[in-house]
Amino acid sequence: MNNKKFYITTPIYYPSAKPHMGHAYSSIASDVIARFKRINGYDVSFLTGTDEHGLKIQRAAEEQNSDPLSFCDKISQTFIDLSNTLNLSNTDFIRTTEDRHKNTVKKLWSLLQENDQLYLSKYAGWYSVSDEAYYLENEVEELDGKKISKSSGSEVTWMEEESFFFKLSDWQKPLLDFYKNNPDFIQPESRKNEVISFVSGGLKDLSVSRTTFDWGIEVPNNKKHVMYVWLDALTNYLSATNYFNNHNDFWPADVHIIGKDILRFHAVYWPAFLMAAKLPVPKQIFGHGWILSGEEKMSKSKGNILDPLELINQYGSDEIRYYLMKDVIFGLDGKINIDNLRITLNDLANNIGNLSNRIFTILNKNYECKVPQINDGYTINSDLLVDKKTIIQFIDKYELHNYTKFIHSYSSTINKYVNDNEPWNKKNNSEQNIKNILFSTLVALKNIFILLYPVMPLVSIKFLKSLNVNENEIKIDNINEKLTINDQLTKPDILFKKYE
Repeated sequence: MNNKKFYITTPIYYPSAKPHMGHAYSSIASDVIARFKRINGYDVSFLTGTDEHGLKIQRAAEEQNSDPLSFCDKISQTFIDLSNTLNLSNTDFIRTTEDRHKNTVKKLWSLLQENDQLYLSKYAGWYSVSDEAYYLENEVEELDGKKISKSSGSEVTWMEEESFFFKLSDWQKPLLDFYKNNPDFIQPESRKNEVISFVSGGLKDLSVSRTTFDWGIEVPNNKKHVMYVWLDALTNYLSATNYFNNHNDFWPADVHIIGKDILRFHAVYWPAFLMAAKLPVPKQIFGHGWILSGEEKMSKSKGNILDPLELINQYGSDEIRYYLMKDVIFGLDGKINIDNLRITLNDLANNIGNLSNRIFTILNKNYECKVPQINDGYTINSDLLVDKKTIIQFIDKYELHNYTKFIHSYSSTINKYVNDNEPWNKKNNSEQNIKNILFSTLVALKNIFILLYPVMPLVSIKFLKSLNVNENEIKIDNINEKLTINDQLTKPDILFKKYE
């Protein structure tokens, strides 16, 4: 049994429209972390899914003359398909219309009720159907005769209805104490400061049920009310662990990877719900930036959505994964630029692809494509080896951009070593020296593709098979390990395409 467990989640996506690059980015980043943790010896639970309740879904279904569940079945499938297209290694896909989820949410509601955290009153205030969020007066402004949310730009309407309220105001001090005692709970630092500022400004009790529509989970013992979609949605992370019924030891989650626009729900409401229900709180929330189209966040209403499927069809899933991980600083906003994408992919071909091709060409020509014999007692130069602690630290701190840049930098070091030592030059090198250089470079290439595996799994599996390393042998522990002398290798096909 593996005692090292790691539970990571993406946001659950709202299937009111087809997936866009923002969805893909959260999922890819989570998958990179999940794959790395697996090859570093962890038993990983990796969850993604769809959030299928609420007024926005009900209206979207009505627009298509569909019932909400049939609408969700259709749109949710596009997110399942996206998981496959992105080559995600998720161990579960949850839909909030599943019974396992509904039962968990009802249990959480019952715990909140038992702990005197809910009361019935009347809600009056600004509500955004698009965001499924409530806004205070100072969070709303008027633009072109419409009231909009300052933070999201979505239209808000004044709403009044009977509602159950959660005693969020009681949790202001406990939350602030929790943030102080758990300084790494919200990452990056800028997000933490934003949340602490919001909570310090005072919390009002939160409306957690609706009566003006019925597409949601019924409040236990009160058919008139359905639960507020965020109380419903956030609980998915708990539902997937089967926590209340023979739970699987993965809760609390190690990290929720989310976009910064849903930070308040995850870093304020979610821990407050859990504390109020006397349940364990997740260990960390990481709010990454937006993938911008031009200078703006992608959204259906703005019509500036980049379709990840179109980019993947043109360039490949591995390639899009690598570009997003390398060129966007994880935690900040990032822009997609096709020219930069091509530059990055050409650099990959010139750097790692060319290195592999040069070494295997020599091996094929002079050594029957076998691992060459090295001197007895030969040790590989330490400059050609990987410091495992450094790369583990990059992932533990969720510095995915630095992890990917490390691979690039390491590859450049190996290229320089090959260029400086010229294993093709028999005048300047003894036969044994050439074998030593080739052997060292093969070990380094193995290192490169083990490191690259979480980011580019398809090409890494392909290359490592040429070294007789199977997918189940791709492990951080195998970095820097020597190869078997005289092992028969296979020259890989072209690994990376070049673009004009």
